[in-house]
Amino acid sequence: MTAREYMNQAYRLDERIRSKQEQIAALNDLATKCTAHMTGMPRNPNGGGSRLEDAVSKIVDLQEIIAADMEALVELKADIVSTIKAVENIDYQLILEKRYISNKSWPEIAVDLGYKMRRTYELHDAALEEIKIPEKYL
Repeated sequence: MTAREYMNQAYRLDERIRSKQEQIAALNDLATKCTAHMTGMPRNPNGGGSRLEDAVSKIVDLQEIIAADMEALVELKADIVSTIKAVENIDYQLILEKRYISNKSWPEIAVDLGYKMRRTYELHDAALEEIKIPEKYL
């Protein structure tokens, strides 16, 4: 695993969590739109659950997955913060924090730090060379 891949893990995990939250929102919409359909015909008591039950079940399952992913994200970000703090150059630390902890875009980072884009990329590349990936991620 490269330093860039290690540092990007938090962003990817954060995106997975966001995606699952969107799925929950869609399932919540479905669950609130479920209505009872009344007919004179008796239902088969063994014939599957309702759409509402299915939606609620999927929501609960996704919430459990999100909770586990969030726990992993907190641990990973703590490790990344420690890794960044181990870098001696303060400018490198700032770029790494803004990119991998705050998930800022390159133009935002360049403006925040008062650098041109090219210089921002150069400093970022140099900062990545200073990263020592923790053993448990190798």
